[in-house]
Amino acid sequence: MDLKVENGCIKEDNGLGWGKSLPVQSVQEIVTNAYQSVPERYIQEIKDRPSSISSESLQASLQIPIIDFSLLAKGDEHETRKLDLACKEWGFFQIRNHGVQVKILQTMKAAMAAFFELPLMEKKKYAMGANDLEGYGQAYVVSEEQKLDWCDLVALKTLPLEQRNLNFWPLNLPGFKEAVEEYSIEVQKVAEEINANLSILMGIERDGLKRYQGELKQLMRMNYYPPCSSPDLVFGVSPHSDGGSLTVLLQDDDVIGLQIKHKGEWIPVKPIPNALVVNISDAIEIMSNGVYKSTEHRAITNEKKARISAAAFAHVDDELEIGPLDSMVDDPHRPPMYKKIKYIDYIRQVLARKMDGKDHTDLVKIQT
Repeated sequence: MDLKVENGCIKEDNGLGWGKSLPVQSVQEIVTNAYQSVPERYIQEIKDRPSSISSESLQASLQIPIIDFSLLAKGDEHETRKLDLACKEWGFFQIRNHGVQVKILQTMKAAMAAFFELPLMEKKKYAMGANDLEGYGQAYVVSEEQKLDWCDLVALKTLPLEQRNLNFWPLNLPGFKEAVEEYSIEVQKVAEEINANLSILMGIERDGLKRYQGELKQLMRMNYYPPCSSPDLVFGVSPHSDGGSLTVLLQDDDVIGLQIKHKGEWIPVKPIPNALVVNISDAIEIMSNGVYKSTEHRAITNEKKARISAAAFAHVDDELEIGPLDSMVDDPHRPPMYKKIKYIDYIRQVLARKMDGKDHTDLVKIQT
C-alpha cells in the first residue's frame, strides 16, 4: 500500500481496508476555539437525544456483572457460571484481578492523553487515509448530512505485529509506542483467556474457538471526549454494537460515560478503579447462534471534564466465514438463526453505515 503526505496529512493511494470515513473537523478544535453553542451537525434529533435515561433508583439497582478474572483463569466453576450468565443476559461485564499491572494501565492512559494534547497540525500528520479507518479522525462518517459524535479518536492496528502501519503511530511522542505495545499485548492475553472459557461454555474444547477463528487480531481505538456545554444534546458515541469478537475497554476511573442498553433501559457502567470492561461483540453473537448477546451501547459526555478510553477490539481473520457453531445449533429446538458470511464482508457492511443500534446484525439474521 502506497502512502503519501499532503498538507501534513497521510493519504492512501489505494487499498480498500475495511472501509472509509469522511474527514470532519476535530471536536477538540471546536472546543478549543471557544464555541458559543454546539454546532448543528452534533445536535441529535429530539427522539434520539441521550437526555432520557433510567431513573436514579433503577441505576442504583442495576450494575453489570463483576468477574474475578484470576479465579476464572483457574477454572473456578462459580466464576465460569457468572461469565455464562453475564454473556447471556448482559453482554457486558467488568473484570478485576486481570493480571495487567496498574503501572501498564496508567502508562497507557498517560500516552493517550499526551497524544490528544498534541497541537492539531501535529495530530493531523496521522490522519485517517482516504480509503481506510486507521489513524486520527472520526469513524462511521458516511455522509455530509448525518449527525456526528462528540469525540475524536485514533485507531491503530496493534496485533499481529506485521500488520502495524507505523505511518499512523506518533513515533516522535516519547513513550507512546512502548505504552501501546505493552498494553496491547497484555490485554490480548485477557481476550484469549475469555475466548477459551467461551469455547468450553459453547460445548467445544478449550482451544476450539482459537482453532476455528485462528489467532485473534487486534485494533485499538483510543477515544477523546471533550467536555460539552450541552451534553443532553449530543452523543460521545452513538448507540451501536461492536463488529468484532470481543472488546476490552480501559476507561477513566472517575468519569462515567459508557451506557449499555439492558431490558430497554440505558444503564451507566460505573468505573471500578483499575478494572477492565469486556463486551461480547457481533461475531461471538453469531457463532453462539444468539445465545450470547452483543449488546447495544453508547457514550455520553459531560459539561466539565474530558474523558478518554481505549477499546481493544479482538477480531477474526478477514477471510474467515463466520456462522453459528454446530454445537450451538439444535434442530428443531434451536435452528440456525444467522446466515454464514465472510468476516470482511460483514465488517465492511458494519462500517459503511452510520452507527444505528443493532441494524447490521439484523441483516444477517435468518428471517423466519
